[in-house]
Amino acid sequence: MNTPFTISTVTKIFSQVQKTNPMIHHITNNVVMNFTANITLAMGASPVMAPSIAESAQMAGYSGALLLNIGTINPELLKSMVAAGKAANEKNIPIILDPVGAGATELRTKTIKTLLSELKISAVRGNAGEILSLAGTSGKVRGVDSLATGEGFEDIFKTFAAETGIITAVSGETDFITDGTNWIKVHNGNRMMTSITGTGCGATTAVACYAATGSSLLHAVAAGITCYNIAGEIACGLCKGPGSFVPEFIDQLFNLSEETITNVSRIETNL
Repeated sequence: MNTPFTISTVTKIFSQVQKTNPMIHHITNNVVMNFTANITLAMGASPVMAPSIAESAQMAGYSGALLLNIGTINPELLKSMVAAGKAANEKNIPIILDPVGAGATELRTKTIKTLLSELKISAVRGNAGEILSLAGTSGKVRGVDSLATGEGFEDIFKTFAAETGIITAVSGETDFITDGTNWIKVHNGNRMMTSITGTGCGATTAVACYAATGSSLLHAVAAGITCYNIAGEIACGLCKGPGSFVPEFIDQLFNLSEETITNVSRIETNL
């Protein structure tokens, strides 16, 4: 029997992160490193950035989750990701993948194929174009930006999740999370969040923080995205524009409470 996913599920996993302070190992893109480190701290977890192959595998073994983000990928960084990923797989540490710009260039496409073939990825979070590219369907991508929405593609996302065993989270106006059979939609968030560099990468950080709790992975991914989007939604209502959004967003993540989650969450699911 499938376990229901409710707002109380979100608050429970939120509380677990606050209590356990999991360490999240990021091998990530240079553009967002500082931003996502601060997001990790604000969400109640501890970030470590160890991209060098000289230590990435060892560091992965200490972590609660490993985040791989290909935003500024290069061949040496890919080797480090594979080494860290194999170490994480050996210890059953969840690996969260952010396929930034998948399908945009040959390097990114080859990188994704390598990671998916050599590692057991636990969850992937990306925009519609990126996930469609992973699924072998032409996702329209310009640089690292998606030109496709998730509308009308939910069956493709579910099929990809079912065939790969990877929990799949697709960001958009409504975020869609699926294990291939079950699905959860998160309606929280605000369009202004797309005006800030790194908010998509930050959502993957949120997923990693919550995946590190050992909760049901589908539930953890959806809970992380829900809390992240709630903070973003509130911050967008208080800031004056993109420039003042970032500090307000970090504050809202830090000050998020079970009461706010309960009052503001807008989720939909077949569970």
